[in-house]
Amino acid sequence: MKNSNILRYTALLSLGLSLSSPLLAQEDPAPEAREDSVFDGDYLTAGVGVAVGPSYEGSDDYTISPLPVVLGSFGGVDFQPRGPGIAFDVIPDQDGAKVDFIFGPVVRARFDRENSIKDPVVRSLGKLDFAVEVGPFAGVQVNRVLNPYDSLTAQVDVRWDVAGAHDGMVVYPSLTYFTPLSEGVVTSLSFSGEYVDDNYADYYFSISPAGSAASGLPTFTADSGWKNVSASVLTGVDLDGDVTNGGFSLIFLGSYSRMLGDPRRSPVTSIRGSADQFFGAIGVGYTF
Repeated sequence: MKNSNILRYTALLSLGLSLSSPLLAQEDPAPEAREDSVFDGDYLTAGVGVAVGPSYEGSDDYTISPLPVVLGSFGGVDFQPRGPGIAFDVIPDQDGAKVDFIFGPVVRARFDRENSIKDPVVRSLGKLDFAVEVGPFAGVQVNRVLNPYDSLTAQVDVRWDVAGAHDGMVVYPSLTYFTPLSEGVVTSLSFSGEYVDDNYADYYFSISPAGSAASGLPTFTADSGWKNVSASVLTGVDLDGDVTNGGFSLIFLGSYSRMLGDPRRSPVTSIRGSADQFFGAIGVGYTF
């Protein structure tokens, strides 16, 4: 049974973000004693939830939106959600391995300031186009760090907009620790950040003279740098008390992000919004 995959993919149902807690004092069962798991071989998890988050990056207004998610594995290729997007890990995991490697393509859509702009001043700057970011992601997962069923995963995405919106690059590193609390409950803690180039920073956070005239905000030029750092806590609860046999599960997610650099200093954040960003979600999924 791929214990590390059970933890990783159950947690990814909430967008791949993620409460460390007391660890289970249990021994790894002998191979002949382990039962088959729904995560052995091909499987699919489909879910839907409700998310509450900022109206745009840097906003202090919040909106409610649906959260559909699909993840799973087919033919040794794992696929996992990436916000509104998907990533494919094309390196098969090895049963019982201490270290698993992660690599593959990722694609992510970005709708920031494309709709649902609640602030009338920011809305007067005009809607932005949606971006489609494409690139590779890679990482390493260390299994059985503090108990037989936990894992520590470090990975990084490098993505470029190919839709002609911001025309920039985003680097997204993350570090996630997963552990079970019982046979039916898993929990995780993740830290992440986003580094953006000049094109991205300028598109979302600069204020042109024309934009200043339309909104009354001061002109501002945003340059490359770290856009934010985030911490996320996630808990997944299997409704029949056994995460290994699939079926229905509930996911609870809470995240805090702090805007940095020019994105924090931009008038859309410093005057009309807030550097403190919160995100929450609750969802239900079915695995088979």
